[in-house]
Amino acid sequence: MVIALHKAKAELFRTLGHPVRVRALELLLEGPRPVHEMLEIIGIESSSLSHQLSVLKRAGIVTTERDGASVIYTLATPEVADLMKDARMILTTVLTEQEGLLADLRAETATT
Repeated sequence: MVIALHKAKAELFRTLGHPVRVRALELLLEGPRPVHEMLEIIGIESSSLSHQLSVLKRAGIVTTERDGASVIYTLATPEVADLMKDARMILTTVLTEQEGLLADLRAETATT
């Protein structure tokens, strides 16, 4: 059972491991959006965005509803928003630490 849980978590992270999917999720943090709005902002081919959104939908990360001819995407749960915000905080911390190490390295190089 533990192995299955680890596999499920790994699959979740693989699903999140595409820049277009991450960008779409960031846009959905602001609220539900129709596909045409995301297309304008992300600036990729319609078929590419549709494919990436369908991957997120199959994984249960986003949901859809129709509004006339438009398909509206929404984050499936508030926890998805939390995950995206936590990822930003982790990345900020990691990059800040790396920036500090780079400054130390530059200072060391300047004195030698």
